[in-house]
Amino acid sequence: MSGPNVVDSSGWLEYLADTPRARLFAAAIEDTEHLIVPVLSIYEVFKKVRRERGDRDALQVASVMQSGHVVDIDASLCLEAAHLDLPLADSLMYATAQRHQAVLWTQDEDFDGLDGVKYFPKRG
Repeated sequence: MSGPNVVDSSGWLEYLADTPRARLFAAAIEDTEHLIVPVLSIYEVFKKVRRERGDRDALQVASVMQSGHVVDIDASLCLEAAHLDLPLADSLMYATAQRHQAVLWTQDEDFDGLDGVKYFPKRG
């Protein structure tokens, strides 16, 4: 891959669970040199994995996610996100991608049609 990429939390969950949809996100996640990881993604994925599989698995997942460039939430990112007409978490995710001129890889329909988004609709 050539440019930076952000994978939203649902993409990470597909990839980490090795679902049939994991392949949609594999290229972006495995290209760690160009992978931007919003700290919000680490939070969301850690929380879900911890709830379903416990602390040990959640810590392993968090470690894998940190193989990319982790981006914290700061005041200026919050202000950028607040200008977007998206729910809170989606706004922060998209603002992070935009700030880093990254492609956002997602299956969340809130992002469908937005610039800089690689959207994979869920079927069925």
